[in-house]
Amino acid sequence: MSKTKTSFFCQNCGTQTSQWMGQCKACGEWNTIVEEVIDKAEEKKPWKTDKEKTITIQNIKDVSEIGETRINALNDELNRVLGGGIVNGSVVLVGGEPGVGKSTLMLQVALHLTQTKVLYVSGEESASQIKLRAERIGIQSDQCFILTETNTQKIFKHAQEIEPQLIIVDSVQTLHTKYVEASPGSISQIRECTSELIRYAKETNVPVVLIGHITKEGVIAGPKILEHMVDVVLQFEGDRNHIYRILRANKNRFGSTAEIGIYEMQGSGLREVKNPSEILISKKDESLSGNAIAATLEGIRPMLIEIQALVSSAVYGTPQRSATGFDAKRLNMLLAVLEKRAGFQLGSKDVFLNITGGIRVDDPAIDLAVICAILSSNMDVSLPDNCCFAGEVGLSGEIRAVNRVEQRILEAEKLGYDVIFVSKYNKIKTSDYQIRVETVAKVGDLIKILF
Repeated sequence: MSKTKTSFFCQNCGTQTSQWMGQCKACGEWNTIVEEVIDKAEEKKPWKTDKEKTITIQNIKDVSEIGETRINALNDELNRVLGGGIVNGSVVLVGGEPGVGKSTLMLQVALHLTQTKVLYVSGEESASQIKLRAERIGIQSDQCFILTETNTQKIFKHAQEIEPQLIIVDSVQTLHTKYVEASPGSISQIRECTSELIRYAKETNVPVVLIGHITKEGVIAGPKILEHMVDVVLQFEGDRNHIYRILRANKNRFGSTAEIGIYEMQGSGLREVKNPSEILISKKDESLSGNAIAATLEGIRPMLIEIQALVSSAVYGTPQRSATGFDAKRLNMLLAVLEKRAGFQLGSKDVFLNITGGIRVDDPAIDLAVICAILSSNMDVSLPDNCCFAGEVGLSGEIRAVNRVEQRILEAEKLGYDVIFVSKYNKIKTSDYQIRVETVAKVGDLIKILF
């Protein structure tokens, strides 16, 4: 057997060097030089493949438009994010913080697929630990097979024996291959193991789901090329102190990256949230000041969220500005607009802003609801319970138009709201909706109507 040849590459610019160095001479970055395999020992592949197909040149007009076949994950939120299901032969990478629920989500999918043979490979937990989690989830399946193994060649050998229709690997950072002389979790091992799994998926047409850890910077651990190699990259987000989780696609070769899935973490596993608007809006017995409802979009999915604001006199010399789930710099900008354009003296007051449910929203269309919540708390006057807002606030105090306002209006109408405030510059027919659509051009106009 020939000797494995390795070389050193910069993960930032790709420069090849003969030895390890602390700093790359080409791009000047530190600690980016890693060892990688350039000529691995030849060995028979651990799975059977068909004879090599003869590849010919085709005119694009002659290529058949055969749609890809998908496996229904029996999970509406996951199917929505993937674009309709798991494509056969695809490789899906699911990343997220420790404890957010990645393993629970994929084990639920494996147990729900009672008509699909699933091989669940775990390099982090024993079979008994996985069994305990399955009992907590409360789903029984005789098509889910557990394999506690980290060597890729042994995984392929077992896969050849049982011939699964779906493979789930938890996690890719624990795998190792004998082709690379490096410890599991190193960049060389992650890259080579992923490359072997991708080749297996493409040659056998069996989809592979990889669970990946993320670094403290929030990116998936391993080389950046890992995300370029796979077909789908999913990010599982959520605060461990809150019960809601958001699944979004950062990359999807078979569907849109604008869809999101929302889950609620419970003792029995993750529950799909079909209508997030009803959960993210709290039920109150009486009207309270400082609360406003905003019609936002997460991807292309409309939902209503509740924004809470508290304005009080500053105890210390410098007033505090605190925002949870909202950009603090944008909050300062909106406060400046209220002071300059609407005449409210907020410079000497503490302002606290919170988006309920523990989610973070970057949609500028919630600006209108933010300023209404702030003014409501400042004046200690509650807003009507049946109104919501969708509009962006400009620096000159104008209410700017937002995209997909029709979807926002229909979502508010579906949830039983009576009136929605939008920008005057949104070109819509207000008579087309059962909900009353109020159009405003400036912040001052809105204040006159509400207060």
